[in-house]
Amino acid sequence: MESISDIISKGVKPGVRRLFDMKDVIYDRKWLSKAENSELYYMYRELSLSKKDAAAMKEHGLRYDITVIPPQMLGNEFVKTAGHYHPLVPGTQITYPEIYEVLGGEATYILQKPDNEGINDVILVKAGAGDKVIIPPGYGHLTINASNKVLKMANWVARDFESIYQPIKEKGGGAYFILDKGMVKNPRYEHVPEIKPGKPANLKEIGLQKSKEMYGLVRDLKTLEFLTKPHEYAWVFEEVLGE
Repeated sequence: MESISDIISKGVKPGVRRLFDMKDVIYDRKWLSKAENSELYYMYRELSLSKKDAAAMKEHGLRYDITVIPPQMLGNEFVKTAGHYHPLVPGTQITYPEIYEVLGGEATYILQKPDNEGINDVILVKAGAGDKVIIPPGYGHLTINASNKVLKMANWVARDFESIYQPIKEKGGGAYFILDKGMVKNPRYEHVPEIKPGKPANLKEIGLQKSKEMYGLVRDLKTLEFLTKPHEYAWVFEEVLGE
């Protein structure tokens, strides 16, 4: 039986994030000045195994994507995504959440909560194959592949919004950079707190089990309603944040 993670090898064309697309958020400026515009990672959007699944996703306002990040160094920094925030859910003061699953390799997620020109909370979550990671409302995020393995990850997210890249771009990156010699704070933020360890959100109550690929939730998309109506699911995010 075909798996959702298999279809990206069957002619589906990805969006490609290249180095120069991310020139504003790279830590090692000396390396960047001499680097070529190489491909960094690949984004496969709006995937589905059938027309029936695709229709169900649209009906519930959801989208399923896969991102593939091969291992490499950006000078002395591990390869990463550009980083972004999410917009507000219409009619609320709550931003959309998102959920990731590591399909292969290892991922490091940095979640950061902005406060004017600074950051008032930073969480680092390390995840391996099968782990699920929820990005709560109010947090921006970026993903780092700090391993020597290809990172393949999936995400479910509300389909009707555009990610907001500009705030992180203007600050030259996320609150922390993960380098070959450790983590360093981004000095362009007025305030960055010490980073807190987080953990994957393998919550059986909403169908998130390490042993099951979350694409299977397409058969019960009501389970993912917390992605489109986060204001009705505060308990999910309290669980994620340990509150």
